[in-house]
Amino acid sequence: MATLLQKSKVMKVAGLSLVVLLAACSSDQRYKRQVSGDENYLDAAPLKALVVPQGMSLPLQNGEYDIPPVTSTGAVGKALDIRPPVQTISLLSGSKTENSADASRLLLENTPENSALWSQLNLILAQKGIKVAEKNDPTQTVVTDWVVWDRADEDVPLQTRHRLVIAPQGYQIILTITNEGIKQGEQNITDPVEIQRYNKLLLNEIVDSLYILRDTSKQDKLGNTFGIIDVQSGSDSSGLPQVIARAPFDVVWDRLPVVLESIGMKVGDRSRSTGAVNVTYKGLSSSEWQTFGIDDPTVPEGDYKLQVGDLNNRSSLQFINSKGVPLTQKQNDDLVAALKAAFSTTNIK
Repeated sequence: MATLLQKSKVMKVAGLSLVVLLAACSSDQRYKRQVSGDENYLDAAPLKALVVPQGMSLPLQNGEYDIPPVTSTGAVGKALDIRPPVQTISLLSGSKTENSADASRLLLENTPENSALWSQLNLILAQKGIKVAEKNDPTQTVVTDWVVWDRADEDVPLQTRHRLVIAPQGYQIILTITNEGIKQGEQNITDPVEIQRYNKLLLNEIVDSLYILRDTSKQDKLGNTFGIIDVQSGSDSSGLPQVIARAPFDVVWDRLPVVLESIGMKVGDRSRSTGAVNVTYKGLSSSEWQTFGIDDPTVPEGDYKLQVGDLNNRSSLQFINSKGVPLTQKQNDDLVAALKAAFSTTNIK
């Protein structure tokens, strides 16, 4: 009986030791960046000069295949970090990335699409919860607060601060990321490999978010191109009535010919650069207007100049008659109802 009790105690102690060991292993992530296997190679004897026995002659030598002596100062064995280097990604059209010891860069073409990079960058930082310590809009520079990186290959998360600068250079727009500090717990890190690793990681986070942001924007634009566009009554800076279409200029401009023709306006000359369209309004029959679910507009038949304005995510439409006079408020409101119905049922053909 005593023997059984003794064995039971031994088993409990062994089990408790195993639990403690497993718990320690579960929190120690060093194995994920350490070489595994036999380390006897570290004890290998160094190379020695060849000792030639007396009386033996060696062939002529030129030193081409001599192995020069090297003194290694880098980490070896378990201290060697075997994690592969981080590679930066180029998801955006026409983009490329560059990396140096102290900076990572995203190079984009200097196009209208990329001109919004500064506002998109600030949006991404806010979405990711990265606090900003300093920001300068004129120079398009931002310095982050401490960013915490929760990674499975680090026991204690590293924290980094970065400076991000956007600057046009000729035909390119360049986003440059440099390090402003890196620490693990209370220990400051100065290893250039770690500095470069986290510069690249932040650049990849931003590139990935830019890709998602722009892809979503394209999907929204596609929906506007083939979907319903809301139309409302508005006024310009001088108080004159105009029509507001809740879609970007490009979408509205492409939809306009079909939309205008559907409400009895023959489209003439168009100038995309100035946003001007010449139209001749003939109107529709009462029965045709009834198919739109509206009464006959009070807009007089005749020639008009339609001025299309770009309001970023919206567009303005102002009709001016042949005498240079805009529509009255009542005529404008009637046209809003007609355009609202047309934009709700008409797609690009």
